[in-house]
Amino acid sequence: MWYAIKGTDRANALAARQQARPAHLARLQALAAEGRLKLAGPLPAIDAEDPGPAGFTGSLVVAEFADLAAARAWADADPYLEAGVYSQVDVWPFRLVLP
Repeated sequence: MWYAIKGTDRANALAARQQARPAHLARLQALAAEGRLKLAGPLPAIDAEDPGPAGFTGSLVVAEFADLAAARAWADADPYLEAGVYSQVDVWPFRLVLP
């Protein structure tokens, strides 16, 4: 089943985000290589492709996992959480309708 994972950045997390980004991306690339990643990306803090020093408010991932517990375990192991980028991570079942 698909799951939506939303990490919410703490205030002033841009430097920590940039430092942890390679490890964060490696996990996403592993999901993609397994065919389990539908989409992933950051949520800019301003209406811009590159928000610069304004940074991001969080990230959104939609990926396939065996169940909610597996999705939660994967989310809880995110390098952004370990590095203190995220203040909160939410995981919800997601029913893909389109496309």
